[in-house]
Amino acid sequence: MGRFQVLSITDAAASRVQAILDNAAADALGVRVGVKKGGCAGMEYTVELAKDHRENEDVVEKDGARVYIAPEAVLFLLGTEMDYEETVLRSGFVFNNPNQTSACGCGESVELKAADLKVLAEQRAGA
Repeated sequence: MGRFQVLSITDAAASRVQAILDNAAADALGVRVGVKKGGCAGMEYTVELAKDHRENEDVVEKDGARVYIAPEAVLFLLGTEMDYEETVLRSGFVFNNPNQTSACGCGESVELKAADLKVLAEQRAGA
């Protein structure tokens, strides 16, 4: 049985990551996704250029676009879909996260719980 993928990447997110890399410094390998404490709901998603592959870091790749997942964020991001959307008022990465329990009104911060590993294992066994 293969390893569980921490998050999935939509076509739109992969395209945006690739566009970022096309305009970034030559040493950029992809983008790194994580979470940090902050905002009125308690946590915020982080996205930054990845210039190295860190120890114990998961990597998800789609169509040549690489997303590195910070090890401390894995339990909060398991099962998440990373998307990219553009609207009239904003553009950016969107995280459709089953571990998100609430968000602030502006959408900049979220409340996350650690993924239930037993439920994930049961879902995977049934697939």
